[in-house]
Amino acid sequence: MGEEVKLHGTWASPFSCRVIWALKLKGIPYEYIEEDLSNKSSQLLQHNPVHKKIPVLVHGGKPICESMIILEYVEEMWPQSPLLPTDPYERADARFWIKFAEEKGPAMWMVYRTSGEEQEKAVKDTLEMLRAIEAHGLVDKKYFGADKIGIVDIAFGQIAQWLGVIEDIVGVKLLEAHKFPRLHAWIKNFKEVPIIKENLPDRDEMMVFYKRFREMLLTSSRDY
Repeated sequence: MGEEVKLHGTWASPFSCRVIWALKLKGIPYEYIEEDLSNKSSQLLQHNPVHKKIPVLVHGGKPICESMIILEYVEEMWPQSPLLPTDPYERADARFWIKFAEEKGPAMWMVYRTSGEEQEKAVKDTLEMLRAIEAHGLVDKKYFGADKIGIVDIAFGQIAQWLGVIEDIVGVKLLEAHKFPRLHAWIKNFKEVPIIKENLPDRDEMMVFYKRFREMLLTSSRDY
């Protein structure tokens, strides 16, 4: 249990932040290694030879890849301050919403990465995702897991900070307060949790980073 924990990530990634939030909420000490994705370290390539992506958690020399798989590992390895409910039905419900986040979440990144008709479709898909969460995921709840932050909140964490950045960069409004009052209340509650608040990337720095990256993406797609 006292084996060394290392996390390879990038500061602006919501997927790295998922793991940081989980480790901090559980009080697990770890060493953070910032990766430059344009010049990936030999350790990252060694630890994740299949996808060559962050985040990668290395525990006692053994690598675990993919943010939600890392979260499941963290939950099983360090059961203190549980992120999953103990009740079997509530646990199944949490897993449903985690799967939903993983399947539907990429739509908001397609809004960011594309333009024209492709982007219009991504906007429609993102709004569908948000409507489903608003109508069914947060009914009479402060957090997805009722009264305290849990693994589903972490899974949807990218909506809390990254979606607003995408909206501003692309110039489209998706998460309007009058249409999504429950989601807006959840974002406020989520960001007020001290560990989340202290470990969110700076919004202004995110704007610069993601604006530059979008320009690169669109330029390279026009080059083909």
